[in-house]
Order: sequence, then structure tokens, then C-alpha cells
Amino acid sequence: MPYKQLIYEKKDRIAYVTLNRPHRLNALHPLLGAEMREAFSDFRDDPEVWVAILTGAGDRAFSAGADLKWVAGIREEGEEEPPQQKGQVSLGDITKHFDCWKPIIAAVNGFALGGGLELALSCDIIIAADHAELGLPEGRVGQVAGTGVHRLPRQIPLKLAMGMILTGRRIKAQEALRLGIVNEVVPAADLMTTAEQWANDILLCAPLSVRASKQMVMTGLDLPLELAMDRSYTEFEKAITAADQQEGAKAFSEKRKPNWTGA
Repeated sequence: MPYKQLIYEKKDRIAYVTLNRPHRLNALHPLLGAEMREAFSDFRDDPEVWVAILTGAGDRAFSAGADLKWVAGIREEGEEEPPQQKGQVSLGDITKHFDCWKPIIAAVNGFALGGGLELALSCDIIIAADHAELGLPEGRVGQVAGTGVHRLPRQIPLKLAMGMILTGRRIKAQEALRLGIVNEVVPAADLMTTAEQWANDILLCAPLSVRASKQMVMTGLDLPLELAMDRSYTEFEKAITAADQQEGAKAFSEKRKPNWTGA
């Protein structure tokens, strides 16, 4: 489909999803949400791409959260409410009810506030530019961080999460690194290069092994250890019967780089 609210590209096994409303700090509204759902569904279902990088256009914001002008009924020229679709378009659907075992990296290039932080928290790895600011300020504008109130306390200690949620305060990238919200903080000029380095490190691993690992971590995380280890995982079953498993062993014994096929 043609995209108007985002840029969607694929290159060398990596899918790039760029929120493209820099004049509104990449604020989220139903039109952008619908296009995100299409792009991430395509990424999930395309066997040729194995990792995604999500970022925002411009150098000021990953996403500043919900477009409050849209919420207030103010539309830009040519914008209309999208046709009602089956199921709710919630932040592109990647923050909940979206089973995708391929890794997603967030490259946070500025403000990640409200729904913007919720998007980033939904990703597996977060790289932040050194000028980025993160927060869940919904309460200050009469809103509620629908998925953020659940994701943030699962990723940092409860009291620290409650402090951010109940006050709506923002934190700088370096504090986010200290708390463990982000994996790495780099100068803005190095952000995408660093995200691509992480993506390429992932691509060194067999894709089915990576997907099995992600599924096992994410679905087993809230289970008691014994139950998590004893349950069955669909991606694990695929990985242990894959041709790539034999390829990995052969490449190791032959002292060469493996040629992963994803099969």
C-alpha cells in the first residue's frame, strides 16, 4: 500500500519503519496508526526481512505521543477519519495483541513521550540519542498511558515506574540508560548506524533461533521457572528441526560464516 504517514523500506534483511510527521513531532493519530499496522504486519509476514528498526523523522522526536490537536477535533488539510476497521488500531497494534517473534529495535531520536514511549517499550531493544527525553505525561493532559502503565513496571523497579507514571515527569536518555529502559545512548549523528549495528549483530544468528529465543523469553517471563522451562514453544519446535541448525554446526566445523536461510 502507499504510505503517507510513515516511510517503510526494506534493505539487507532489515525493515525500516519511520514515523513521518516531523511537523507534529511524529504525534500519533488513527491515520498513522493504521499505516503502522500495515507496515508491521508486512514485516511480520515477509520471510525476506528478519529484523525491524522503528524511528521517527527529523531530529526532534521519535514520537511525542498522541496528537492532541486531532483528539480536540482539529484536522490538517485532507485528513479524514479512516474507515472503521475490524479491531482497534492502537499505536499501530504493536503495543498489544501483536505476536511477532522477529526482533524490533527502537531508534529513539528525540522525544519519546506518552504513546511514543509506549511504542519504544514494545520493542526488544532501544537505542537512544543523547538528547532524547522519555516519559509518560498522559496524566498532565487528562489521558492515561493505556499500555505504558503495564509495560514500564515490568521493565524497571515498581517504585521508579510509579514515580514516572504518577507525576508524568520526563527523564533524560542517560537516566533511562541507568534505569535499564534503553540499551545504549549515543550521539544523535550515530543513532541509526548504532541501531543497524545491533540489527546486523542479530543477523549473525540463525533467524529461527532468534525468534524462538524471543518467544520463549516473552511468553515465559511471568511464569514460575519450572513451568517456563517445561512448556512447549512453537518457535522452538521450528528452530530445532530447521536446516539452519545443521548449517550452523557445519559452518562451525568448517570454520566459515554460516549461510542462514531461515528454514
